Amino acid sequence: MDAINRLLDGVPLCPALQEQAAREFRRICGFATYPASVASTQALVLALGKDGRSRQLLLACRQGDFGPFSSLTPNRQQAVGDVQIAAVSTGPDAAAVLRKAVPWTSPRLCGLATSVGLGDRLGLATPGHILAVRDSGCVPFLAQQSVREMTRTQRTPRQVMDDAVWGVLQAGWKQGFGSDADHLKTTADIDATAAAGFTMFTVDPGDHVCGEADTMTAAAASTAAQALPWTNLETNPEELRNRYLDRRFPLAGGGEVRFTDEALLRAVVKYGRAIAHTAAMYRHLATKRGADGFELEVSVDETDTPTSDTEHYLVAAELKRLGVQWVSLAPRFIGAFEKGIDYKGDLKVFEHSYARHVAIARTLGPYKLSLHSGSDKFSVYPIAARLSEGLIHLKTAGTSYLEALRVVAGVNPNLFRRILDFAFERFDADKATYHISARIETVPRSQELSDGQLETVLDCNDGRQLLHVTYGSVLTAANPDGSHRFRRELCETLIDHEEEHYAVLAAHMRKHVEPFASQGLGTGVSGLAKPLSGAASRGMHE
Repeated sequence: MDAINRLLDGVPLCPALQEQAAREFRRICGFATYPASVASTQALVLALGKDGRSRQLLLACRQGDFGPFSSLTPNRQQAVGDVQIAAVSTGPDAAAVLRKAVPWTSPRLCGLATSVGLGDRLGLATPGHILAVRDSGCVPFLAQQSVREMTRTQRTPRQVMDDAVWGVLQAGWKQGFGSDADHLKTTADIDATAAAGFTMFTVDPGDHVCGEADTMTAAAASTAAQALPWTNLETNPEELRNRYLDRRFPLAGGGEVRFTDEALLRAVVKYGRAIAHTAAMYRHLATKRGADGFELEVSVDETDTPTSDTEHYLVAAELKRLGVQWVSLAPRFIGAFEKGIDYKGDLKVFEHSYARHVAIARTLGPYKLSLHSGSDKFSVYPIAARLSEGLIHLKTAGTSYLEALRVVAGVNPNLFRRILDFAFERFDADKATYHISARIETVPRSQELSDGQLETVLDCNDGRQLLHVTYGSVLTAANPDGSHRFRRELCETLIDHEEEHYAVLAAHMRKHVEPFASQGLGTGVSGLAKPLSGAASRGMHE
């Protein structure tokens, strides 16, 4: 009990004390303990332990006073001298107390810092994500999930937040992280995610974007303009024309934006209702989170046609006029940002267009440009990093799920084969809501592959997209008795091989982060790709 007593006496944390305290918790409680999770606060020492496949919050105090954690019922408790040791289930109540008692386990506002969103559809990826961003200078958004993803995975906003919080404690990550309630379409979406403690809210007004504006006749566009919600836009057509026609709008770094009659008409028809909806969502959000602070991202990326520079300018200028404040905006960039694969399109055309978007963001902000469907867009990253100069938010999600399946292919090939077979069954139905180009006839069937070849399915675009778009069906498929067909075994496999999972995930995600890093990446993943003996292989004391 030497280390725990010293920490209770106020001795500052150091890696050696954390290691020793983890061994002491293990000896007393019988749980494997993550050394990096050992922390001291308010006359308490706490750590995260692992009991089989479940986690336990371990607490130590003197005189039986567990402070803010006293409201929780321990699973076990014992005295060692004058020190009380308790183990508490890592449920939602414990997570809520932890976030208040240990502030670095709670998400924060991140402002204009270079950032990367790291969606976790299984609730198991946070330690691997932290390894990926360590020493990069990028702020990770570790709790990130859209309402659509939560529906497809049958997770609640609270579960998404709690899984990230426990992962932060496990890794001992004290450098801050963000949380993103992604692609919110209704005020009910805001209410649910605000109640769970999210700090950034990505409003998606895509349902209110009129993609036909690009191709409709001038007469049809004029009729559509008359029907816009001008009262909600707090303006009228004449005022709009006076603001934008026959004027030159200089951009930061050179160049300008100019509106023709036709460009202005089509832009306001295309985005007018989306602007009004975003302003209404922002005002509702302010009533829910105003006292606690919040950040807004505006996303118009999930539309069929690209956002031109004049359209971007109009959207940003009109939102600004309406009093909306935001930290990042996701236009629909030119080219194809398909799920799970690299960018498709002319990189020179993309670079020219992206430079214009950057200039607008600097002129009317500054605010960050947000790269949605940003997973695996490796050819785009150097361009975006160079032009953005740090004012960027990269958003990823599905690629982490795919890398989890890569681990499964290696350690539980039978499960991977069953998931692959099921994905073929579900593909036609599940692809309906995605813009993808997968040709699944090129993907080999499981019976055509040896165990050692299974991973190759994830090395080709068609296989990645096949497995990507079917994730919701895989995670919610049920057996006749109602039990999960794949999910439980999938999660248990990753928990049993957590260091392999973290290493594979970190190696892949570091390739996403590295182009945006503000300083040289460290070697936090060194040695994790291969199993180590004993306790070191799990990063905990057993």
